[in-house]
Amino acid sequence: MPEGPSVKRFQLRCSPFVGQTVTKVGGHTRQMNPDDLKSLTLWDTQIHGKNVFLAFGTIQEVVPCCGNASPGPSECRPPVPETATRGDNSLLLRMEGDAHQPQCHLLEEPEVNELPLLTDNAARQPRKWLRFHFGLYGSIRANEFARASKANKRGDWRDPIPRLILHFSSGGFLVFYNCRIYQCSSPTAQPATDILNPEFDREQALEALCKATPVCYTLLDQRHFSGLGNIIKNEVLYLAKIHPLSLGSLLPPSALKSLVDHAIQFSLEWLNSKLHGCGLHPQIYGKDKCPMGHEVMKGAFGPVDGLKRLTWWCRQCQLEVLPEEIHSI
Repeated sequence: MPEGPSVKRFQLRCSPFVGQTVTKVGGHTRQMNPDDLKSLTLWDTQIHGKNVFLAFGTIQEVVPCCGNASPGPSECRPPVPETATRGDNSLLLRMEGDAHQPQCHLLEEPEVNELPLLTDNAARQPRKWLRFHFGLYGSIRANEFARASKANKRGDWRDPIPRLILHFSSGGFLVFYNCRIYQCSSPTAQPATDILNPEFDREQALEALCKATPVCYTLLDQRHFSGLGNIIKNEVLYLAKIHPLSLGSLLPPSALKSLVDHAIQFSLEWLNSKLHGCGLHPQIYGKDKCPMGHEVMKGAFGPVDGLKRLTWWCRQCQLEVLPEEIHSI
């Protein structure tokens, strides 16, 4: 399943279409009627954890900006809602300051056309919100379709089938693959738990990690680390030199703080890498040996009543803290 940095990139692919009207739809989704989006305008795009939210609605009585009597399609853009100006759509790309207290600095997004003013009547128009949650190989593509990179189990070279296709008034289009689509009244936003949000609450995250639960379980709990997935989990546990099954209650505060710091920094650096077209170079995930040359172990770990996820760890670099060792720390 795509993790926070990948989902953020999906949202940024949708952002240039804000203010444009849906002219044609396609796809094989049965979770909604794509025809309901025809003639609606994309108002807003947001990301929260592993979900992309898109808002559609109508624009009425648009008041042109800068004295233009008849603005073109690129100028008829709805106002950016207040929630989008607080950092939800900002790129978190730089880490500075003390290694134990990383600071998030915001970089400006690509320049967009100036937004027009709308009358109160237009601003109150109801919006249709859609939430997109992605499967293992889910994605959003802009102005292109996914192509098969290899044959399937039957030997067929069939291209992936889109769940939803949206064509816009500009001539561009968005294609959604391997995702679940839900209608909702508004985005479900919990910035304090979103690993890529500048409002992420480190103290709340540390409190969750302090429990008598294996840290590899807690890191994947979206209630505390929204957007953090299995790749990030494996990498940050190795960077912090913590065994996946170590109970958080047995680890010293310094180790838990290091784990949270690495989770934030790794997620931001991965996003930065994606936005510059660079691939991820994991140190432990999917590897046979760690950077130190030690043999890497592999196992499926997860709660008794939950999903078991593949985990890679080094027995020499990531020593497990056992209950009898707590007094020697």
